[in-house]
Amino acid sequence: MIASFFKNTHTKQTLNLAWPLVITQVGHIVVGIVDTVFLGKIGPTEQAACILSNNLYVLILVFSIGVSYATTPLVTNAHQTNDVLKKASLFKNSLFLNFSVACACFLVLFFLSGTLRYMQQPEQVVSLAIPFYDVLIFSMIPVSLFFTCKQYCEGLSNTKMALIISVVGNLINIVLNYMLIYGHCGLPKMGYMGSAWASFIARMAMGVGFLILIFKSPITKEISSVYKQVKLNFVDLKQLAKIGLNAGLQFTFEVAAFAIAGLMAGVFGKEQIDAHGIALHLAAFTYMFGSGISSATTIRIGIYMSQKNWQLIKEAGFTSLKLVLITMGVFSIAFLLLNTILPLAFSNQKEIIDLASKLLLIAALFQLFDGTQVTLIGILRGLEDVKMPTIITLIGYWLIALPLAYFLAFVLKLETIGIWIALLTSLIFVAVALFLRFKFLLKKNGV
Repeated sequence: MIASFFKNTHTKQTLNLAWPLVITQVGHIVVGIVDTVFLGKIGPTEQAACILSNNLYVLILVFSIGVSYATTPLVTNAHQTNDVLKKASLFKNSLFLNFSVACACFLVLFFLSGTLRYMQQPEQVVSLAIPFYDVLIFSMIPVSLFFTCKQYCEGLSNTKMALIISVVGNLINIVLNYMLIYGHCGLPKMGYMGSAWASFIARMAMGVGFLILIFKSPITKEISSVYKQVKLNFVDLKQLAKIGLNAGLQFTFEVAAFAIAGLMAGVFGKEQIDAHGIALHLAAFTYMFGSGISSATTIRIGIYMSQKNWQLIKEAGFTSLKLVLITMGVFSIAFLLLNTILPLAFSNQKEIIDLASKLLLIAALFQLFDGTQVTLIGILRGLEDVKMPTIITLIGYWLIALPLAYFLAFVLKLETIGIWIALLTSLIFVAVALFLRFKFLLKKNGV
């Protein structure tokens, strides 16, 4: 049965699109993982400072990334009709919208810097986190450029260009972490701050490099000849904003819940910050496999949506759901079997490793639901159905996860374990609700 599933045409087409996206998505999260691993070798305080800084940074960053996701389904429609002017117009307007949103997000992050002192986090961690954070936030602009280009290429069903840029960016980050932290090859020895600068430089290379590639590559340079002809216009900006702002909110509701969960964990000490951060990095790593499948699904659903073929939408959607359940099921088993081993890559402190191991058991349970909900969001985005998923994610992550996390962690004294139980509960709700939404749309359209 499994063998026949992987021979299915829908499965093959989804996998063909998904594997470069998976590696690209993993590559994006690996930047943070590399920083955490390097700083774990220096000490738990430096590692906690990196995790705390990223919690606040990612809280705003994901909104900017989410806005860029509107580009894919709209470019897919233009690509299906071979409308080069429309593709160029969408790209120019996407650049403008995403750059504007990124600048606004940067300003928010800039003024939030001082709030780290008022979040009841360990004083030593905060004193190291603020300068780290002040460098990290400058990555907002190049990350915006990278994702604009990435989502545009996905709209063309090209998922390999982002893969190349992502791999190069990660190699730059790893090399610079080593050189700047320890002062090799004539570079200054910057200690833990070297990691912040390494991430910024790597992301700058990825954003600017991708933008140049868009206009130079034989695959995408068709828009360069008409780029100056197209103008910023209200019609395209409105379309992009309608989908993008809702996608940004969906991402923000989920990631904000996890980021605020990290701040809650910080109340219980730097060891709990580290354990939470380690488990979250590992869960985020596996999530990117689901996210890659989700992005591939958005492309395929977008193509069938442009054809108004709801039968193929149903087949492609359910194929992706089966694929993500198989993929995340493997990771779930891996977390259950290796929960005491995986944290050793990040820390050698027993208290941190023990707690991270327990959190990974909970993470093992929510792998299936996390993969399901992100794939369903990809399906619904391909259908340009954005309002209801936004409401569902708001309810799941803010009205269920956060109040329940506070109750379990502080009232029932379950601390960080209670926080993770709350996150699991919210993921189950969101996955089920989004699935019912997809079924409703299929029934409404006669399939």
